[in-house]
Amino acid sequence: QVQLVESGGGLVQAGGSLRLSCAASGGTLSRDVMGWFRQAPGKEREFVAAITGSGGDTYYGNSVKGRFTISRDNAKNAVYLQMNSLKPEDTAVYSCAARYGSAAYSQSWKYDLWGQGTQVTVSS
Repeated sequence: QVQLVESGGGLVQAGGSLRLSCAASGGTLSRDVMGWFRQAPGKEREFVAAITGSGGDTYYGNSVKGRFTISRDNAKNAVYLQMNSLKPEDTAVYSCAARYGSAAYSQSWKYDLWGQGTQVTVSS
């Protein structure tokens, strides 16, 4: 059974950068749409970014557009989220998710497989 494991979270000052990784084990995700979501305390889960299986199409939430970049390396069965110009409001638990198929969605319920998440804290 495929499992997703995130890494790369931590504490960073505002304006700094972090790179999150999501590694898949137990199977391949090359055909899956991959997404990143985040959830801050007391808030609903928010769509961050998604990428199609080939990596040819990417999508971003409005709050991160221009600052975050999603990418994938199918040979390594991994997806990445490069986060630049971080703001305190980016503080959240970031989770990667997989959806079998070719269409990318921003709705979390359309994703079938989830990692446990990694904490990102941005200090002001």
